[in-house]
Amino acid sequence: MSGRVLAIAGALLLVSGCTVGPNYRRPVVNVPATYRGADPAGPTTQTGQSFADEKWWTVFQDPELQKLIRTGLQQNFDIRIAATRIQQAQAQLVITRAQQFPNIGAGPSVSGTRQPPIAGVLPAYSYVAEELGFSGSWNIDFWGRYRRATEAARANLLASEWGQRAVIATLVENLATAYIQLRELDLELDISRRTLASRQQSLQLTQTLEQGGATSLLDVRQAQQLVETAAASIPDTERQIGQQEDQISTLLGENPTAIERGLRLTEQPLPPSIPAGIPSSLLERRPDIRQAEEQLVAANAQIGVARAQLFPQISLTGSGGVESFGLTNIFTPASRAWNYTASATQPIFNAGSLRANVRLAQAQQQQALLTYEQTIQQAFREASDSLIAYRKYREYRQHQELLTDAAHEAANLSEMRYKGGVSSYLEVLTNETNYFSAELNLARARLNERLSMVQIYNALGGGWQQ
Repeated sequence: MSGRVLAIAGALLLVSGCTVGPNYRRPVVNVPATYRGADPAGPTTQTGQSFADEKWWTVFQDPELQKLIRTGLQQNFDIRIAATRIQQAQAQLVITRAQQFPNIGAGPSVSGTRQPPIAGVLPAYSYVAEELGFSGSWNIDFWGRYRRATEAARANLLASEWGQRAVIATLVENLATAYIQLRELDLELDISRRTLASRQQSLQLTQTLEQGGATSLLDVRQAQQLVETAAASIPDTERQIGQQEDQISTLLGENPTAIERGLRLTEQPLPPSIPAGIPSSLLERRPDIRQAEEQLVAANAQIGVARAQLFPQISLTGSGGVESFGLTNIFTPASRAWNYTASATQPIFNAGSLRANVRLAQAQQQQALLTYEQTIQQAFREASDSLIAYRKYREYRQHQELLTDAAHEAANLSEMRYKGGVSSYLEVLTNETNYFSAELNLARARLNERLSMVQIYNALGGGWQQ
């Protein structure tokens, strides 16, 4: 009899390769031939080389910024939370995969009974029985329900891993952005302090001229306006610097603290050209796209899980072991005991819940598909926007440098004309104000140019490679 059971179980194993539900195929998406906004004078995209292939420490060459990023990768809470999601997905995969196999248990047991006598019918008796047994149950994965569930769990694990890489890339971008913004604020503070010192000297000269009767009190008041304009910008810039340092500290997973400085903003290197690479490679490089695809794989597998529930569920249960009223003969052939059950259950009436579950899984798969396509479209937009921004910010910075040089010359000439008695101090006021604004705008133009470079690196899928 046991041989027949084994033969049946073996036959079930052979046919359990049937798996219902659709097999995953990567959807066909509309991929542009080239990136819109790529530098036409730069390297051709046909080479396949991309700026995102560079490691983050070769892109960001400031030693202090590199230290910040390494600290953030170890301590940032978002990255640590993402790591726990991977651990959860790993455990869930083991739990789900275990459903494909039998559950087997074993253990000894002791039972005792004493029956009082029944007068004239049954004498008193008692016994103690020892048993050592094994028990098992197995839901045969005939239709691939558990294999599809394992496929979904494995895809969810990969999605969690790609999700962590997306968090890493975002952290690298955020730290680089925050640090470069901090260095730009430092530059603004230097400009304000230098301007304040120069205008204080000019005010002292004007006061001396007014006391000697060579100029009017109006010129003194206009010189004071210039001094206070520069002075008023200093505390506001210092406020922004302190808050920026607090933001960086939070990204590092630390309490607010001062941040060490490295290269000046003007010393932060910019690549001579930025190769965008082949647009189709973005599907493989961007962590958020890979994460969305793995979520689509999981949703696709869940359709098979739902469909398998429409078919008969086949299960095997059994137990066996040895049982004896004395330990001396517990392992003899006569002490063997076993039983088994094979059953199949076909759903007949469930008020349409199982078919609705299939439709639910199909709708969720369609949602995951649309999310995947939307993620790809958004990625191409971010890449295009950042490439356009980098070229235009570079052009703007070049013009702003010329404007600042012109404003500087105008301020110097107006100062000379005023000292020579050719013009009023109003001319000095106007040109000094223009020069101060031009310097600040140039600092912000340099900031935007470097931030757009950081955005290109992230948009093309760089930053997570370790």
